[in-house]
Amino acid sequence: MQTGVLRVLRATAASWWRHRELLRTGQTLLAQRLERQTVLRDLGYLRQAAALPNAHVICGEGGTFIHLGWTTVSTFAPIERFPLAAFAVARGTPFIDIRPVTDVIAFANLPRVKRGGTVDPEPWGSGSYVSLTNYIDMAEELGASIANDPRPSHSA
Repeated sequence: MQTGVLRVLRATAASWWRHRELLRTGQTLLAQRLERQTVLRDLGYLRQAAALPNAHVICGEGGTFIHLGWTTVSTFAPIERFPLAAFAVARGTPFIDIRPVTDVIAFANLPRVKRGGTVDPEPWGSGSYVSLTNYIDMAEELGASIANDPRPSHSA
């Protein structure tokens, strides 16, 4: 892992209000322990994003979400202010930018990405599960832009 990534993750952990409060009240060892735990947790998320076949990042008006199978990491901020998501995308995790999507109802009714195993047969609806590539196809039809596209015909 690059030192710059660790620096940013440490700075992000240290910027949390509880960390600052612990330092202010002299609880330095606890603050350092919590900072280390947060950095290790975030490194684990980055490893999962790189290893899991259906992991992806979505950014919309409601914030940024890293979908890691059964775990979702999110913030209300855009991807530009969520270093963990930006690192995951920089390392090759598929990125679905839904900020250009104007039909939010249609987007909300898209099926969910299957975490593993078999996907539901067509026709798909809001309660169905589809592969990540099918989900990307549907999101792109609604106007989403895709980076690190995992679809074979769209690789750059």
